[in-house]
Amino acid sequence: MTLEIIIFIASILFGVVIYWRESQGNKMYRFFNKMMNSKELQMKITDKKGFVYQQSFLLRLVFITALFLIFIVVARFLIPIDITTISLFASMIFGTLVGTYIANFIFKSSEVIEEHSESLEEKFQEVIEQGKDFIEDIKANDAKMPEKIEVKKEAPKVEEKSARERLKDKGFLK
Repeated sequence: MTLEIIIFIASILFGVVIYWRESQGNKMYRFFNKMMNSKELQMKITDKKGFVYQQSFLLRLVFITALFLIFIVVARFLIPIDITTISLFASMIFGTLVGTYIANFIFKSSEVIEEHSESLEEKFQEVIEQGKDFIEDIKANDAKMPEKIEVKKEAPKVEEKSARERLKDKGFLK
């Protein structure tokens, strides 16, 4: 059981490495594409698709299984295959598939983070520009205002009668 867990974790890392490697360049996939397809059916130069990069689940499963079948055939000549080897083989395939999806999630989330950080940066710059415009408007308004500000002095208030007293004067209250 411990060996299966170790191989499973290693295969997840292997899947991440395969996905990352194919996202950087897909020369091997292009080679097989040129070899298998006619000129009209060959992939475009701008297409970045690889064996696992930008592939559907079924094609990833087929390509990863084929890779490990080649590996297991080579290993067959080196060591005898029994039930344990088959379970390790299944763990490697599943772990590699999980690794490719983890790598896909990491790439997608980093793209989203970059996109949002750029938009936040633009908004921040916009707010700074608006603040500068606001400060310039205040300075312009200060320049237009007269230097001497006159303060109006109000006459001291004469004590007026309270509302109660006025009502008494009118005869409404006793």
